[in-house]
Amino acid sequence: MPMPSASRRDRKKAATRQAIADAALHLFLERGYDQVSIRDIADAADVSTATVFKHFSGKEALVFDQDEDREAQLIAAVRKRASDQSILDALREHVLDTWPSIEAHPQAAEFTDLVNSTPVLRAYAERMWTRYTDSLSAAIADEFGVDHDDLACVALARFVLEIPVLARGRQDRRAAVEAIFGILTHGWEPPSKPPAQ
Repeated sequence: MPMPSASRRDRKKAATRQAIADAALHLFLERGYDQVSIRDIADAADVSTATVFKHFSGKEALVFDQDEDREAQLIAAVRKRASDQSILDALREHVLDTWPSIEAHPQAAEFTDLVNSTPVLRAYAERMWTRYTDSLSAAIADEFGVDHDDLACVALARFVLEIPVLARGRQDRRAAVEAIFGILTHGWEPPSKPPAQ
């Protein structure tokens, strides 16, 4: 059964939200996070400051405008997977379907530099990462009927969320993601030393 399309009003709200986020990112990358005010962003997006706050809880949230969607997609990867698909396979598929396009974005490096060079954004990102870990580990725990603080579920959630970071600098990032999920699936084994030439 096809999903009903979004109403005209919902599409307009989504377009306004995206325009605000795009204007904010452009200004942050151009001037630096601390040199941009909510008023600057509102003016650039041609909206009122009240409209900015209607869509975003604060200045940091403008940087991570897709935060809630990404968290929801992560949880859906576990909860809405096919009945014959393992949790690891579902998470592997999710990472491979979503992460490469994020990394390939033309502003990805600038965005990472912005976050890493701005203490308030680094702190926000760490809180967001902790929330993702808690949400994902709870979703995994629910699948097995165990407590949300089950160590195996928390550890798996943390490992999965670290995979993009571990694979980021690799020449073949997709192969790196596959290799790490292979370790999670089959267990760690000592690397073999290449034969002497």
